[in-house]
Amino acid sequence: MKIDLHEDYFRSIMFGLQDGLVSTTGVVVGISAGVPDKAIIILASFVAVSVEASSMAAGQYSSEKAVHQMDKSGKHNDSLMMGAILMFFSYLGAGLIPIAPFLIFPPDTARVTSIVVALTGLFVIGYFKGKIVEHRALRSAVEMLIIGGLATAIGLVVGNFLKV
Repeated sequence: MKIDLHEDYFRSIMFGLQDGLVSTTGVVVGISAGVPDKAIIILASFVAVSVEASSMAAGQYSSEKAVHQMDKSGKHNDSLMMGAILMFFSYLGAGLIPIAPFLIFPPDTARVTSIVVALTGLFVIGYFKGKIVEHRALRSAVEMLIIGGLATAIGLVVGNFLKV
């Protein structure tokens, strides 16, 4: 499966999707483990994903600009703004996935659903990444699943430890 996409744009999309799912799932699961109030969980989650998506886009722009400034060969000819936009929407879109169950279910059910949906999403994203870059798709999927699982576990442990 070959896609004609600038490598810097592909990196922005993959980074945004992975980090949006991983970070937001860790935050949402941690908050829901530590706070029983559904409204607080939803508010904190939406604030977190909005700020994180904006921060990631700004970081993408700044870091790519530095790379462009260092590059004397002209290899990096991608649009800084396009990379930032792709990062923002990839992160935001993926970050909304683990929040969605909290809009539908009670916190305990939503927490489990959020974890399952996010980890499944990471597996699927990892699989397609492997296909696109023509590398072992299953290995890529499992790798992304493990990374996401570890981050989610950290959020769950911290949330349970710091219950309010």
